[in-house]
Amino acid sequence: MAGRSGEGTGLVSTGQAGVHTGKVEPLAIRNETVREGEGREEIVKVTFQELRQQVALFAAAMRKMGVRKGDRVVGYLPNGEHAVKAMLAAASIGAIWSSTSPDFGVNGVLDRFSQIQPKLIFSVEAVLYNGKEHSHLGKLQQVVKGLPDLKRVVVIPYVTTRDKIDISKIANSVFLDDFLALGLGEPAPQLEFEQLPFSHPLFIMFSSGTTGAPKCMVHSAGGTLIQHLKEHMLHGNTARSDILLYYTTVGWMMWNWMVSALATGASVVLYDGSPLVPTPAVLWDLVDRIGITILGTGAKWLSVLEEKDMKPAETHNLHTLHTILSTGSPLKAQSYEYVYKCIKSSVLLGSISGGTDIISCFMGQNVSVPVYKGEIQARNLAMAVEAWDEEGRAVWGESGELVCTKPLPCQPTHFWNDENGSKYRKAYFSKFPGVWAHGDYCRINPRTGGIVMLGRSDGTLNPNGVRFGSSEIYNIVEAFEEVEDSLCVPQYNRHGEERVILFLKMASGHTFEPGLVKRIRDAIRIGLSARHVPSLILETQGIPYTLNGKKVEVAVKQVVAGRAVEHRGAFSNPETLDLYRGIPELQDF
Repeated sequence: MAGRSGEGTGLVSTGQAGVHTGKVEPLAIRNETVREGEGREEIVKVTFQELRQQVALFAAAMRKMGVRKGDRVVGYLPNGEHAVKAMLAAASIGAIWSSTSPDFGVNGVLDRFSQIQPKLIFSVEAVLYNGKEHSHLGKLQQVVKGLPDLKRVVVIPYVTTRDKIDISKIANSVFLDDFLALGLGEPAPQLEFEQLPFSHPLFIMFSSGTTGAPKCMVHSAGGTLIQHLKEHMLHGNTARSDILLYYTTVGWMMWNWMVSALATGASVVLYDGSPLVPTPAVLWDLVDRIGITILGTGAKWLSVLEEKDMKPAETHNLHTLHTILSTGSPLKAQSYEYVYKCIKSSVLLGSISGGTDIISCFMGQNVSVPVYKGEIQARNLAMAVEAWDEEGRAVWGESGELVCTKPLPCQPTHFWNDENGSKYRKAYFSKFPGVWAHGDYCRINPRTGGIVMLGRSDGTLNPNGVRFGSSEIYNIVEAFEEVEDSLCVPQYNRHGEERVILFLKMASGHTFEPGLVKRIRDAIRIGLSARHVPSLILETQGIPYTLNGKKVEVAVKQVVAGRAVEHRGAFSNPETLDLYRGIPELQDF
């Protein structure tokens, strides 16, 4: 593992970080920190044998404090080795793991954890991001007060040493070393696995919570593992020789997905920090230094690199890199061109799409078929995915609702606190009885088999009976260098009539002016149709995103309609929602 090991006590030098030699150094975690204006890397490596021993110690300590199968164990943690160890230990006992990242505010954490009432929580005293230290104890103290069933709060010294940390104000708190001492003994504890059914709960995952309390989705151990192994081994050809880094936090399902790659024998790199600090090349530096073979990221990051005119093909070796994965939002067509021209021409660029609801992918990379610009390569094995029209008929080459017509092992076993299953059925089976409707809009190319994701179907635009997804508009607008970002939402009047509003956030150095509006209207008319052209194009100073980097259209639609958005803890920039309230141009519809 490459990562934080405390104040200057890295177990290996930076230059040796994560060198993969069979089972000698098979797991890598790496954290990037900035102190006093200087980047400092701290490296930890953990072999599979060491990981097994440490997970056994975590599990023994959990058992000693009374954690049993079915109990909830949670992490309010950065992406590092402790999160992996705690999660695997909980799984070995049959406890249920759930996690959020430190960038979640108190309300966002309590919106999630208060629903599942954990017995044990792991957290840290502080975090580092963009080179700055952020104390975490104040937030942790408030979270603990809101979780009355907690029996123990384990604080991990992450930025500084324990002698400089005061946890006296946090009820039932203990430092990690003291907690692990509970599990020590002679001989050393061995890893023991509870024998449990295939469907026994492993994870509780949460929906974004942008329009209400987050749904608590329970995922089974067997279903999750078999699905993840299928995607890693059959779709990705992941093997023991691979070193995988997915840029994620513990609050995103891609973290769970990434950690499952350990089951293939591959190494996993856990990166905690900004992908742009100390330089925008930090992840490419890591690829060369560690020998990363599979790099996963969000589509937005690739767009940012293109905007910064980054050309890793000219500045880096990247000889080990064979796959780049992208998810979180649709990967625009020009990003395909950028990757193959400016990063690496021989890489497999795999746009993948699924969701927290299935903790995996409906569609994604496939090493056996070509990559077509702007398309996800293929529907995944054993995923009966189709696009349906409003009458429940499969459509090809046309926009439709993403459905899955047959059961899948990775669907939630149930929702927590949904005793009669009504919330579960409403979420997935109310649109087409007996058929999973995922809430996404897509188009399947009958010639290539590729898929184009068109945005959330609950944000589908339907002016004058013409249905289309917001991504179709974004694909046009993103070609304009004057525009940094955009948001497309519907507005309804009291007669139920709909019009489309396009908001533009201008790039630095550019101004919103009528000439630009006309050029965008013309581009949409030519690229799509006259009926796709928004009724209004307005300027905005900010666009709301979730903490996982997803653009939030539905919440803005609520604000435009005059309704309140109560659960703001799910947003990275909740203040931007207020920008859409009381806009004069929207009052006379």
